[in-house]
Amino acid sequence: MADVTKNTDKNRYEISVDGELAGYADYVVGEHGVIVLPHTKVEERFSGQGLAGELVRYALDDIRSEGYRVDPQCTYVQGWIGKNPEYADLVAHKDGVDADEAADGMEEVTGVDPTSDPRI
Repeated sequence: MADVTKNTDKNRYEISVDGELAGYADYVVGEHGVIVLPHTKVEERFSGQGLAGELVRYALDDIRSEGYRVDPQCTYVQGWIGKNPEYADLVAHKDGVDADEAADGMEEVTGVDPTSDPRI
């Protein structure tokens, strides 16, 4: 039976099978409320059991529950989110700000509608 936990001392989510560490997903607390997921690893002897997906789902659910966004730098996490679009809303955009939010902020500050300015 797999057990997933958050190990804040090592900045990673861990998955264990029968008490043995089977894999982990590293995380880094970035700027603007964004959690970076740079690397996911499952030990070879545990591969093919769906543990990486279970680990990533747990991590993303935890990140969502804490009110953060995610920067999925790990290619596995990127692919997993692509296959599970219900998690796409967690993905932070450049500088942790959605493009629409940035455009709204630009208009408030500059008085220029970014959709009508050809330089933008």
